[in-house]
Order: sequence, then structure tokens, then C-alpha cells
Amino acid sequence: MAKKQKKTPRDYDHETLHEERSYGFFWYDWIWTLLRPLVVFTASLAIVCGLVLTGWNFVTDRFIGPVSADDETPVAFTVSSGSSLSSVARKLEEAGLIHNHTVFKYVTDFMGKGQLIQSGEYTLSKSMDMMQIMDRLTTGDGKPNTRMITVIPGWTVEDIAAQLFADGVIQSEEEFLNLCKTGEEYADYYFIADVLATSDVSQRKYVLEGYLSPNTYEIYTSATANDIIEKLLGQTEAAYPATYDERAQELGMTMDDVLTLASMIEREAKTADFAKVSAVFHNRLAQDMTLGSDVTIKYYLNSEKMALSDSDLSVESAYNTYRNKGLPVGPICSPSADAIVAALYPDEQYRQQGYLYFCSKDPDSGELYFSKTLEEHEAAVAQYRPLWIEYDESRGIE
Repeated sequence: MAKKQKKTPRDYDHETLHEERSYGFFWYDWIWTLLRPLVVFTASLAIVCGLVLTGWNFVTDRFIGPVSADDETPVAFTVSSGSSLSSVARKLEEAGLIHNHTVFKYVTDFMGKGQLIQSGEYTLSKSMDMMQIMDRLTTGDGKPNTRMITVIPGWTVEDIAAQLFADGVIQSEEEFLNLCKTGEEYADYYFIADVLATSDVSQRKYVLEGYLSPNTYEIYTSATANDIIEKLLGQTEAAYPATYDERAQELGMTMDDVLTLASMIEREAKTADFAKVSAVFHNRLAQDMTLGSDVTIKYYLNSEKMALSDSDLSVESAYNTYRNKGLPVGPICSPSADAIVAALYPDEQYRQQGYLYFCSKDPDSGELYFSKTLEEHEAAVAQYRPLWIEYDESRGIE
């Protein structure tokens, strides 16, 4: 019998290799089976990222990035008030600040900033990318070429001038007041021409008093006092439609009469009582009584006193409605739209019930006490006058 040959380690390796081959794979094939999807994914991701990066660089260079990254030369750029996003985008492209106005428009709209571009004067450069320019224009950090001003109902011409000067809108209160005093520059407005044609125009403190319509306005920062006045007068014309003229004629009043009465109502009461105060004044006018309104005297005297003295009430002035019958010589402030409507449409119930008097019941709240008879009114004045005096003292007014 032949002797069995002993296997060496080399023989075992050959047998193992033979077995692995007989099964169709090597021992490390299972590792590749696990790693292959990861390798394929990583390679695919790298290719995709490369393509995306290449595309992004292309888009950036052609559309979003700076027109000239090294050119920091300041470029003055103005966005006019009321400019559309499309017009701003076109101007940016024409100035060489962006690559493509259509891309700027759509990206700005997509980011929700289409309505945020602010008018003004900006300093930009070709080294800024599209996003930087967009941020600059929407945050409004340039020098604005427009600004907002507000005229509050009840303000006088002098109040308006003082506020405009304090806000740096006008350089001189005196210039503004002189224009308002004569009104001669504004005779092209039919209602100012009518005022200038009256015989008592010289007795008015300011011809334009009552005609500078209260509202909020956008004006150019370069606007002059004349520009501002014209803008306010234009609003007055727009705020006094033909239907108001028709109603005024029914009442036997002119536009000047209506604004004068409305200005008194504005200063005498809170909005809730406008129509009632109007009814009292209409009733007194109908009975040929003096209007007896403190606010007209306060206007003439530039006084804020609640409790007027006998000397105050007897002052010689065309604005003294205690001494003179009818309306005062002109408006005493800029009335609100509500006050104008109240002047034209007084409270019918108060008119029919014959209310002829009112006085302040509470200086702090502005609540009024209405009376039908002189006796009732005098009793109310006696009751509430101490409150008026106390109110004046609390404000340091004598």
C-alpha cells in the first residue's frame, strides 16, 4: 500500500483557492459587494456636484456675480419715487451695474423684495454682486430723494410751519408764513381767488388758513415752501368735491364759509360731537345770534386758555364771535374731512330740538355739555368753570 503523503501549508492554500474558485468568488468579493453602491454613489455625487458647481459658476459669472469684481469706482444711482421694479432693473443694466435686468427682476420678485425698493440716491459699484445691490436698494440706506410729512387736523398755518421747520423740511418759517399770509402766489386756485376777492381779506391772519389740507404727503427732499403749499392746496381741491358745493349752496354757504365753520367745529369738539356742535352753530346762525365761540378768540390771541377772561372776550377783532354776528372772518385751522362733513350735515335732531349752547364738561376728555336755554347754559358754565381754571393752572397757563 502506498504511503499517504502529508499536506503542506502550500497545499492547503491551493485547495482553498480551488474551493473559492469552485464557488465562483474570492473571499474578498463580499466586501466589494458592500462597498460598491457607496463607491458608485460617491462617484455620482462628485460628478453631480461638479456639474452643479460648474453651472453655478457659470450662472454667477454671467448673471449674479459682479460685473467687474475689481472695479470699485463709485457709481451714482437714483431710484425715483414711484419707479417700478422693471424700470429700476433696466436702469441698473444700462448703468453697467448688473448683467441682466430680467434676471434681477425675477430674482428680486422671487425673494419677495419687489415692493421693497426705496426711492433715493445711492452710491453703488460694479464690484457689487446682484444680491448686494438688491439689499442696498431694499434697505434704503442711500440718501432718500423723498420724505413723508404729516399735517394734523386742527393745526394752524403757524403749527404747520413750526413742525416743518423742526423736521428740517423747510429752512425758514418766515418764508412759509409770508406765503400763507398773502396767498397772492396761489390765485390760480379758484377757492383762493375767491378769498382774495373778498373785502375783508386784509383782516385775516393768513389767507391760506384752513386751506392746507391735513393729510400725510410724500414730498421731494428738495421741495421748497412753495412746493409744499401747492401740494397741500391740491389736496384741498381734491377733498372738496362738487357734491360739497351743491350742499353748501343749499345751506346758503360758500366753500370759505364751510371751511370756516368746519375749522371751528374741529377746535371745539371731538369727532363724536362734531355734528352736534355744528347743529348748535347752525341754529345760532339761523336766529341771527352771535356764535360765542371761545376758539375763534383763542386763535386770534394765540392762546390755549380754557377759561377766557372778560378782557379776552371783548378783544377787538374780526375773529371775535362774541362781539360780531355770523362766522368769523376766516378759518382758524385746517379742518378734517369729518369736520367738513359735519359743517355741511349738522345733527338734525339737535337742530330740530333747538340746542343753542354747549360748554366743556371735562377738559381732559373733551366731553361737552349741550343746553337749549341760556339759563341752563349759564348754570353749566358756573358748574364747570372751576375745572377749566384748574386745568389751566395744571398746565401753567394764566
